[in-house]
Amino acid sequence: MPYGKYKGVAICNLPERYLIWLRSKGFPEGKLGMLLNTMYEIKLNGLEYLLKGLKDPSHRS
Repeated sequence: MPYGKYKGVAICNLPERYLIWLRSKGFPEGKLGMLLNTMYEIKLNGLEYLLKGLKDPSHRS
């Protein structure tokens, strides 16, 4: 995250409650907004397991 309370935190590590709050305020325009919205949808639908191999290379097959 480039700014705010979670500056320096990877988007995939943002707390779900923060993504919900951001969505209620409106995601920013552009690529950052798209990435935040995508992460919101991933967490909302319980799909974090899809990111496991990307975050931890030891889980790749």
